[in-house]
Amino acid sequence: MTQRIAVVDPGSGNLASVVRAFEKSAEDHDIDAVVKVVTAAADLRLADRIVLPGQGAFAACRRGLDALPGVVEALEERVRGHGVPFLGICVGMQLMATRGLEHGVTLGLGWIPGEVAPMDPRGMDNAPLPLPQMGWNALSFEEGFHPVLDGVKPGDQVYFVHSFAFEAEDPEDVIATTDYGGPVTAIIARGNLAGLQFHVEKSGPIGLAMLANFMRWEP
Repeated sequence: MTQRIAVVDPGSGNLASVVRAFEKSAEDHDIDAVVKVVTAAADLRLADRIVLPGQGAFAACRRGLDALPGVVEALEERVRGHGVPFLGICVGMQLMATRGLEHGVTLGLGWIPGEVAPMDPRGMDNAPLPLPQMGWNALSFEEGFHPVLDGVKPGDQVYFVHSFAFEAEDPEDVIATTDYGGPVTAIIARGNLAGLQFHVEKSGPIGLAMLANFMRWEP
């Protein structure tokens, strides 16, 4: 049976590469899926899986989401009410938090308690490291802990671009970190929710494997 994957457009761009990555992953891993960019609540109510990408500022992405009539309510209904598998990517992952602290305080969706705060990475000499954290960096996690990481190995590298990081209230919601002047949240998960801080669509075969894992995931 063909699964319908809805990629929500909060107006922050980068959607074409996300859609292409999902289509490539589905093809490579023999998964029957149709991927569609959506801006309407009605489309979310038909989706089997929901993806929220985002790039840029937390507040701008939240405003973009709020500007889509009925979409936040439909997300609550489908994701929280009906348990539809959900994947947040980059700022889309950050929007799952209680609040973001970029350019003031902005409320998130409140699905995973925590806040998105400015990073202050320091090197061995306590000198500031460059921001944004940009480029390939290794993942640290416990193998077998979550299906989204099936087949991925600790130390595998993915592509990051960010200056703010998710600080979860419950450490168990953080299933993978990366190191940039100390541990930084890379993947969060709770129930039918998963979020990736990095650009999975730019992370090569490792990223495509994670997308396939998401498409196969039955939380």
